[in-house]
Amino acid sequence: MNYDDLFQTIEELVLHHSPSGMEQEIDSFLLTRFHETGLETWQDAAGNIIAKIPGLDSTRKIAITGHKDEIGAIVKSMEDNGRLQVRKLGGAFPWVYGEGVVDILGDQKTLSGILSFGSRHVSHESPQKAQQEKKPLVWEDVWVETKLTPEELKAAGIRPGTRVVVGKHRKRPLRLKDYIASYTLDNKASVAILLALAQQLKQPKIDVYLVASAKEEVGAVGALYFTQNNNLDALIALEICPLSSEYTIEDGEAPVLLSQDGYGIYDEYLNRDLLQAAEKADITIQLAVISGFGSDASIAMKFGHISRAACLGFPTQNTHGYEIAHLGAILNCITILKTYCENFS
Repeated sequence: MNYDDLFQTIEELVLHHSPSGMEQEIDSFLLTRFHETGLETWQDAAGNIIAKIPGLDSTRKIAITGHKDEIGAIVKSMEDNGRLQVRKLGGAFPWVYGEGVVDILGDQKTLSGILSFGSRHVSHESPQKAQQEKKPLVWEDVWVETKLTPEELKAAGIRPGTRVVVGKHRKRPLRLKDYIASYTLDNKASVAILLALAQQLKQPKIDVYLVASAKEEVGAVGALYFTQNNNLDALIALEICPLSSEYTIEDGEAPVLLSQDGYGIYDEYLNRDLLQAAEKADITIQLAVISGFGSDASIAMKFGHISRAACLGFPTQNTHGYEIAHLGAILNCITILKTYCENFS
């Protein structure tokens, strides 16, 4: 896989909506793509999409996860004038998206609306004035404008609980030399890694389960279900890794291996094996401790579902926003994991 192939795969994934708990659009795409590799593929009761790569030793098994859901908003209430009051779904902020088109995923039909903040040409008599000068913009201050009647909204299946995401035409990724810039690289780029492993990893030492996990952004729900119902020797989560001055992570092609995040420490022995795989593949890898962050792996280990967990990621700017990551770092994650599965157990 080269940069162009990887960019195209991520673009396809990004353009399939998948807000937490309403992931059907990406599910059908992933089931088709995994089936095309010839692997045993299924969807479990929690919504995870799973592909199994049989290993030489079928008595042991590991899972590699990349969550397929994305953040966004959820309808709280609807007004008679067609305005929707929305609240965050996962770690979303309205100021990240800005005013503009959003897709409202009704039960019968997807409609477009405008995420709206109110007029700028106002005085202190209007609440919007505070947003310009001193008050952070929060979900309670914004709305989605549809100009539809209650009957039209009902006919489309729009109701409290309906998911709202950035409009599809705004989500198409942009290429910046060797970088990809896009909404929802968290975690569509990691799902692209799973698809590449499904194609390239032919004979691992032990059974490998590739898990496109569901509802990670709202508590790692899919991963917890999978790890509770499968006795795994280890779990490796694929993730973005935030670029910030408070961390030692550097931008570029070098992936990141975490020692600790907001949910706890990762397994040092599993990390050692991944470091050896990176060395064998002649890939530089960064080590980091970060906060304000969690993964399928750290959450599953905290709850006692697995004994060994690791998180391998790629440096990313603007996390949970319009994200930017080096395509080489994503490709290097594929190589490290392929090397690990083929040589270490």
